[in-house]
Amino acid sequence: MSFIEGPIIIGAGPSGLAIAASLTGLSVPYIILERSTGIADLWRNHTYDRLSFHLPKQFCELPHLPFPPNFPIYPSKSQFLQYLETYTSHFSITPHFSKNVIEARFDSSSSVWRVKAKNSNGGVVVYVSKWIVVATGENAEPVVPIVKGRERFKGDVLHSGEYRNGDRYKGKKVLVIGCGNSGMEICLDLFDHGALPLLDMFGVSTFDLAVKLLKGLPVKLVDQFLVLASKMILGDAEKYGLRRPKVGPLEIKNITGKSPVLDVGALSLIKSGKIKVVPEVETFTTNGGRFIDGNEITFDSILFATGYRSNVPLWLKNCYFFTGDGKPKNAFPYGWKGENGLYTVGFTGKGLYGASSDALKVAQDIAQIWSKTPNK
Repeated sequence: MSFIEGPIIIGAGPSGLAIAASLTGLSVPYIILERSTGIADLWRNHTYDRLSFHLPKQFCELPHLPFPPNFPIYPSKSQFLQYLETYTSHFSITPHFSKNVIEARFDSSSSVWRVKAKNSNGGVVVYVSKWIVVATGENAEPVVPIVKGRERFKGDVLHSGEYRNGDRYKGKKVLVIGCGNSGMEICLDLFDHGALPLLDMFGVSTFDLAVKLLKGLPVKLVDQFLVLASKMILGDAEKYGLRRPKVGPLEIKNITGKSPVLDVGALSLIKSGKIKVVPEVETFTTNGGRFIDGNEITFDSILFATGYRSNVPLWLKNCYFFTGDGKPKNAFPYGWKGENGLYTVGFTGKGLYGASSDALKVAQDIAQIWSKTPNK
């Protein structure tokens, strides 16, 4: 059993690094437990090669260290990883890797948190602290919907977290399920590598201008402006099979945490028919699928670009601060602090911007308590 003076941070992604750096600046010790073997595991090992930011960099930098001035407005995956490595070194952050948290529970008899973590060799270590910071994020586990007949399909089936590039799909027909930013970019990448992408509209998925407008206008009015501007610039996308959500992009972000789809070149390919939009698949066959319009299409591979979910309910026990889907019950900006020394970073639905905001609040709150702690 290890007694920790400061908080136990669970997760060494951008959220965990942000709170670690913020605590360092306030001279508060901590420990970071990370289940993988390195920082930012999702970004490093579960994203496609051509990924870049969907928001300008000023909304994505972590606290206390801006992006290098030579970085583009929308940094690439490799540039962001380079930034995170620099960030980790700059603040002397040393996570404990291969520590998979399997249980965290508040012990009311002694007013401490007991966190059980499994090592790579299968051994279990118990860490004890007055505080825990949940920084595992909203994208901890891949979401793969259940589709009838999947067990019959004989081709490749993978989640977008396993996709790197389209090299292996040249000349093949690939059904991409999910029309968010990942689905759109993967379709574009597949086409660039000589594949024949089909886009299944499973579910539905300027930012700088929107932020400025929101300072003086309500969300719904700004949404109406964005939708109108989108129609003027892109035209009527629905005639190509792209369904527009019933609410605007900012309201979608507030409700679901999902970013509006930003066109990176896929729309022109959809308009030209090089990326074919298909209805939702009803059932898979051995070599393709039947869709809700009754048509059957053959394809070689299926790629689920259907996102991720939080895994907090799997290991945080007897805690009612989170909903069943692993998000704080209190919406942003009030979801960063629970009871009994529980804190969260990175569950705002606001991406890196929200995580940075959380990290600053959490660090300040813990530092105030820490400064009054005797014999620290």
